[in-house]
Amino acid sequence: MFSATCAREIIIECSSTPLPSRARFWLRLRDAATSRVSIALALIFIAPVAKAKEETAVRRLQDLTIEELLQVEVTSVSGYTEKLNDAPSAIQVIRNVDLNRSTASTLAEAMCLANNLNVAQKNPHDWAISARGFNANVGNKLLVLIDGRSVYTPLFAGVFWNAQDYLLQDIEQIEVISGPGGTLWGANAVNGVININTKSARDTQGVLVEAGRGDELHHTLAVRYGGQAAPKVHFRVYGKFLTADPGVLDDGRKASNGWKQGQGGFRVDAVTSASDTVTVQGDLYAGDLAVQSGDSARLGGGNLLGRWSRQGTDSSETQVPFYVDHTHIAVPFAASPFAPAGFLKDNLNTYDLALRHSARLGLRQRLTGGIGHRLMRDGVEEQAPNVAILPARLTRSRPSLFLQDDNEVSDNLVVTVGSKLEHNDYTGLKYEPTARLKGNFAPRQNAWAAASRAVRMPSRFDRHLYEPAPPLSLVAGGPDFISETVIAYEAGYRAQPAPWLSGSVSVFYNEYDHLRSWGATPVTTLPIIFQNNLQAKTHGFELNADAQVAPWWRLNAGFNFMRENVWRRPGTFDLQNALDETVDPRHQLAVHSRMDLPRQVELDVSLRWVDTLRINHGGLPGTVPAYTELDIRLAWQVTRHVQFAQLGRNLLHNQHAEYGSPGPGREELQRSVFAKITWRN
Repeated sequence: MFSATCAREIIIECSSTPLPSRARFWLRLRDAATSRVSIALALIFIAPVAKAKEETAVRRLQDLTIEELLQVEVTSVSGYTEKLNDAPSAIQVIRNVDLNRSTASTLAEAMCLANNLNVAQKNPHDWAISARGFNANVGNKLLVLIDGRSVYTPLFAGVFWNAQDYLLQDIEQIEVISGPGGTLWGANAVNGVININTKSARDTQGVLVEAGRGDELHHTLAVRYGGQAAPKVHFRVYGKFLTADPGVLDDGRKASNGWKQGQGGFRVDAVTSASDTVTVQGDLYAGDLAVQSGDSARLGGGNLLGRWSRQGTDSSETQVPFYVDHTHIAVPFAASPFAPAGFLKDNLNTYDLALRHSARLGLRQRLTGGIGHRLMRDGVEEQAPNVAILPARLTRSRPSLFLQDDNEVSDNLVVTVGSKLEHNDYTGLKYEPTARLKGNFAPRQNAWAAASRAVRMPSRFDRHLYEPAPPLSLVAGGPDFISETVIAYEAGYRAQPAPWLSGSVSVFYNEYDHLRSWGATPVTTLPIIFQNNLQAKTHGFELNADAQVAPWWRLNAGFNFMRENVWRRPGTFDLQNALDETVDPRHQLAVHSRMDLPRQVELDVSLRWVDTLRINHGGLPGTVPAYTELDIRLAWQVTRHVQFAQLGRNLLHNQHAEYGSPGPGREELQRSVFAKITWRN
């Protein structure tokens, strides 16, 4: 049915140019995978011996001490610049050095570095990513932004990660918040916010070329050039291409879901005065994604973003961002007993303008506020016989206003209250308030508590879906579908008990209402329509720790626990028995090790364990078995300009599942090895 297949198969295509085969990293590692892994694992134990010989590794560029890490500045929690240690939220920061020293090749893979997220890869080109539960086929409760531009699709609700990518070398940091962020960011920031911030063009000068080849991720090629157009005007341009081989099915058969993706863009940063900067940037992308039906889905688009920023001498901050975003999707639907095969093709244009300002009022009060307006014009240019979205053309408007007050009631206690008011054309005016307490009662310690409300706005999928196309539709969007809501309570503590150790713990309890369900049409029964008959409660905790074990060795570890209970409202019906919205492990553990070895060699190891998933299997509970996996990166800085790296992902098993209903059609991930070389001037 469309609700299952469409969300699973939407992917974006690019009439990509084939990658140059002359970047020759012919890597015959599939047969040698076991020995390579053994060598890399042995290095973990060899490293201390090498150090005992008094060979010291040079501290890597951009690395930070534990104390410096807590002083990293973030903006996604409060709407103004603050230090990570002072942020009153469960937030983790993935820095540029973390990205460069991981096995990630795409943004989606990089999310595994955030211990407060659940990341499950479905196949070579699709991921399920969420925070604090509800990691359904298209997780619809996590808001994702790139430089403040929302990439959450209002068409189906959620983020299509195969369409979101960037040159990882040019990302400054990724701020990952688990917990509601509706007061600052608005609708759909229900369980968390991911804010991806790219580097200023001033920090990406010169030439960078990165190329690689492997067995599963077949080719990658990235090129970037940064220059200076005037004394205070810097720019960069970049391009990135990749191809991935098809995956494998549960029974060992090869799947037909290869992937080609291409993206390019630019950024210009100009310092117009001592306090003012102007940024203009844009991207174009296109992708081609084979699906199991034997056809290919295609996705493409582009965006243009402008931002004026002012940093006042009185610690005030002002921003005026504006962006235009265009997306195109073409999704194939196989023939069914009710309709022939066909394509659904859709174009969505988004226009967004905002004003945000933060300023101190006296010595103990900070007021932060903003206004914004988003206009979305959606047009379905071709309906598939098996599915339709009606009306075909629709324009929607989302004006918003938010205000937040931070009041230092004493030297050690800050009280924050605020709310966002947002109007949408489906359900009218919505409010998303928050109240927070933050206490600093000892040096290098920070405790917080919060209560918040957030909403998930209806999508076109929820309201306007028909499957098959009328007049004989069996499934349809609900004309009365309303916003999902959560009331969330959380508390946390962050501390640096020793110069070499820092850690945080957060606990949460959430109550959800009006969650999406599948109900019968009154009187006629068919079509089955989307309704809001489910409720839920979740609770759990998140632990995270960083340790500088030695000057050359850093460890990071995270553990999450969550329990959820989803049920139908009394007297209501749900065709999927309250199983369709949650696919989440009760426990998960991640450990990341980073070693600087002698002679400019780096060894990075990531181990993750994910508990059993409970997943919808045709209205009955199914499972994805628990698994443990290992990723290793071994890199050598050959010269000042050249680095060679060998990467291994999912090294403990020939293949394993991370998502999907049980059966021979479930896709699994294979062990993969990859080599890449990076040159920069």
